[in-house]
Parts: sequence; C-alpha cells; structure tokens
Amino acid sequence: MIWRGATALAGGALGLAAPLAGADWRERLALSGPEAAPGGIWLHAASVGELNSVQVLAEALARDFPLVVTTNSLTGRALARRLGHPCALAPLDVPQAVGRFLDRLRPAVLVTVENELWPNRSAMAAARGVAQVVVGARISARSAARWGRLPGLIGPMLARIDALSAQDADSEARLLALGLRAGALTPRLNLKLLAPAQVEPGEDGPERARTVLAASTHEGEDAPMLDAWAAARAAVPDLRLILAPRHPRRGDAVAALIAARGLDFVRRSQGGGLGAPVLLADTLGEMAAWYRAAGICITGGSFADHGGHTPWEPAAWRCAILHGPHVANHAGDYADLAAAGAARGCTAEALPQLLAALAQDGAGQRRMGEAARALLLARAGDPATLVARIKALARRGLA
Repeated sequence: MIWRGATALAGGALGLAAPLAGADWRERLALSGPEAAPGGIWLHAASVGELNSVQVLAEALARDFPLVVTTNSLTGRALARRLGHPCALAPLDVPQAVGRFLDRLRPAVLVTVENELWPNRSAMAAARGVAQVVVGARISARSAARWGRLPGLIGPMLARIDALSAQDADSEARLLALGLRAGALTPRLNLKLLAPAQVEPGEDGPERARTVLAASTHEGEDAPMLDAWAAARAAVPDLRLILAPRHPRRGDAVAALIAARGLDFVRRSQGGGLGAPVLLADTLGEMAAWYRAAGICITGGSFADHGGHTPWEPAAWRCAILHGPHVANHAGDYADLAAAGAARGCTAEALPQLLAALAQDGAGQRRMGEAARALLLARAGDPATLVARIKALARRGLA
C-alpha cells in the first residue's frame, strides 16, 4: 500500500510534466510506444547483456506469438530494434504508466529476465490476468537477506509467478524461502550458454586436427602464439595457425610481427583464406568459421593478464581448449572443463610442447572437444520445456 500510494503520487506528478518531456521519457510513461495484437508476450530484459542472453527464447516465442521487448536502457532498446522486435523503454513502475502500457498491449504473458521484479508491474499484470514468468532468475544470499526484511513486497510478487527458471540451486532455495511456489519451478537454464549450445558443429574436416586457432588475442600475446606454433611445427610440419586478434584494428601490428619472423601468411582482410600456413584473421564476424576449422583453440586474454575469455564458444564447436594462467574471469568454468578432461592450462614456455603433442593426437583432441561440448550442453540446459510452458500460458490467456 505504501509503495502503491507513493508511486501513484509520483506518477501523477510525472503526468503533469509529460507535455514538457522528451520522446524517451514519454515512452517511459507509456504515452507512446509499440502497438501489438492482444494475447502476445511482453519480454522484459534490463539491458544489452540480458537481451543477448535470451535471444534463443525470444526467437522461439516470436514464431508463434506477437512479441514486444522492453528494456531499461537506450542501448538495450537499440539492440532489440536491430533484432527486429517491436520494442520500447520499459514503463516506470508507477500505476499510471504500467496501466497504460498493459491496456495498450494486452499481453497474455509477461516474461522477465533475471531479477527485474517491480511491485506495481507484478500486481497490475496479475489483476489483468497476465501470466508471469521469470527466466534465468538468480538471487545472492545478501539480496535474499535484504528482501527478507520486506516480506510484504517480495512475498506477493513471488507468489504471482506462474513459472520460474533459476540459474542455480541456491537461488531456487532462496526464492522458495521468500515465497515462490514450488510448483512454479521449471528446469534450470544458464541463459548465457543457450546461444553457444545451439551451435551444430558438424563433421570434422580432414585438416582440422592440424589447425590451431589463437582466439581473441591481446597485445603481448601474438608473439608467444607465433613462437609456440613455429616451435611445434618443427615436430608437426603441416600444422596451421589461425591468429585472430581480439581487436582487428591491430591487424597491421600483428602482420608486422608475423613478417618479422619470415613466416608465410595471408590476411583475411585482404581476401586470404585457410590455404596458407598462417592466416591472420583480422576481420569481424567470422569467428564461427575459425572455430569450425580448428581442432585446437588457445583462448586469448589468458597469457597476458586480461582474465581470460569465455571457453564456451570453442566448447560449442568441439575444440580442444588450451589456455594460459590468467583466467580469473571464468576461473570456475575452466576448472570444471579441466576436471572433465576438456581443457588444459599452461605457461607460454610450455605451450610449444603441448601444442605438438596434441596436434599429433587426433583421438585425444576429439575426446577433449567432445567433453567440452558435453559439459556446455549440460550447463546450458534445454530451453524446450520452458518455451513450451510459456506458450501454454499464452494459449491459456487467449482461451
């Protein structure tokens, strides 16, 4: 009641100022925005990261129902537009704005990504018979303790949720303790892994086992990669290297490093392909082709201290994964991959010997790559159950 009263006063004041507001604020007040056929799905994602993480779900839902996306940020809205979804900035959680938005769209289901729960949005959607779903939910012990001091806010919101997919067991337990119904739980999903889990790597080409990809390298890593490959090639003469800098604008500098070593190479930005011993992949948007071509992937950002890049993209393509000592950004992931026999860490000094040994062990490469992909699929989860649940709720709303 306190929240509703305070936000109603705020909404009234904002409404009085609406004639002076810019286009974005008018959108936040739901005075303008997209139109959609009733009975569709309202998908809310806070910003770019959250929206990227649910692209697989969004595409699956949009095949059968009108889909409108809201975000809290301008960059998130811009991404939604690029993806082709009707979109708007999310209505402020004041009764007037939420009411206008719901009355205009008349959705059957509200799908919220992660932790974007708002009291007015929750209550007013429920009052209009809108089913509520949360995907990728997560809540820390600290956040759960804070919400536990506000049971009158969190309890009713969680009780209204028809389906919730959490990211981990601890989040599930905390949400249940705060008021979520056990029957609302659906299988866990790791949203950030759904997109790589959709990759279909296909059959290995004959040269894949003798191709190494140094992926997303940073300044200071290219020279060690080149030297390690050259040393390994003494034992494996047909070993190829694809060197893909994190930032293609570094292409000239990396090309100079290669030329200084007298190596035979081509640049992708100049039309070069996989025929040369070294391919400098200094373009954007082609990483999938390089993962497909390489049986061994060295993840960049891990030999220079940049915290390491995600191992899940090479895992999706069934690459054997090698990395340096600096993987703090994904330490748990690399540790789990190592335990599964899917990844190996080493220093720059040890890399040549490891590369040569792995390049001569095609069966070992395949085992590592298959273990990496298996772990990815297990971690991502299968979105089919959740998609079916959301579609069933939408059809129920149309009945």
